[in-house]
Amino acid sequence: MKKLINAPEQVVKEALAGMADAHADLLTVHYDPDFIVRADAPIANKVGLVSGGGSGHEPMHGGFVGKGMLDAACPGAVFTSPVPDQMLAATKAVSAGKGVLHIVKNYTGDVMNFEMAAELAAAEGIEVASVVTNDDVAVKDSLYTAGRRGVGVTVLMEKIVGGAAEAGADLAAIKRLAEKVNAHGRSMGMALTSCVVPHAGKPTFDLPDDEMEIGIGIHGEPGRTRVKVGHAADIAAMLAAPILEDLPFKQGDHVLAFVNGMGGTPLIELYLMYNELHKILAGQGITISRRLIGSYITSLEMAGCSFTLLKLDDELTKFWDAPVLTPALRWGY
Repeated sequence: MKKLINAPEQVVKEALAGMADAHADLLTVHYDPDFIVRADAPIANKVGLVSGGGSGHEPMHGGFVGKGMLDAACPGAVFTSPVPDQMLAATKAVSAGKGVLHIVKNYTGDVMNFEMAAELAAAEGIEVASVVTNDDVAVKDSLYTAGRRGVGVTVLMEKIVGGAAEAGADLAAIKRLAEKVNAHGRSMGMALTSCVVPHAGKPTFDLPDDEMEIGIGIHGEPGRTRVKVGHAADIAAMLAAPILEDLPFKQGDHVLAFVNGMGGTPLIELYLMYNELHKILAGQGITISRRLIGSYITSLEMAGCSFTLLKLDDELTKFWDAPVLTPALRWGY
């Protein structure tokens, strides 16, 4: 294992210290319990937005804390859910009297711990609503979930509801919008290599040099099938077809296309994959009105990518376009 670390047990805290110093204008890091919060939180007359999950998926979620996106994020250990104490502390830190929305990926530990934190917050008089993302079409159940996994749509949801919250929408409206994003988005990923969790010190799974995993999860969970490595055009078709069939997407739709790197994929390959996706969608009469290309929800150094398509309407487009200023996403300011 070759990694730029000091000790596996210190990776998360030392990375948080680096974030705190690098982005002090945007966020503050609290320790024991660990959470990242907007530097100006709590913000009067604004619904608070809190998300979180295991570390190792950076920039999700801490890189999305800032204006127009999340108010707080709770980082667990690598690939391990944060605990209710973190989520409760983050919820209290961003509560300004208009309620707090928890954005939760559909992984058993995340769902259970966020539910517990919401109950504890309610006992302290804080109104909390929750939305669970489950956009991965690859498999119904996995090592970490009952039902579909929450993946790329989580990033899009955090941005879109972040825009609405910044504009002053109330908790009920923001929850409705979050549910709409989840209902209109679908994702599928693939891997060319495994990742190495620092504590384990070895690849999470074995993948021969001439094979790839289609439908992989962001923690290395098995996908739909393992096949020989093919051309990018073939891989794009294997990812796009299940997404398009599931919603289903149809001729005349306008979409946000999110081509995401899993951590070890260079940007040149992601743009190449975007080009292939664009050709597939154009061939079906589907217009890419907005796009996001880059590594935004990763799996440490795993090589691979995922596609996420979100069917757009005027409301979703408006809040996607709204200004955002975070370590990982920035436009309009």
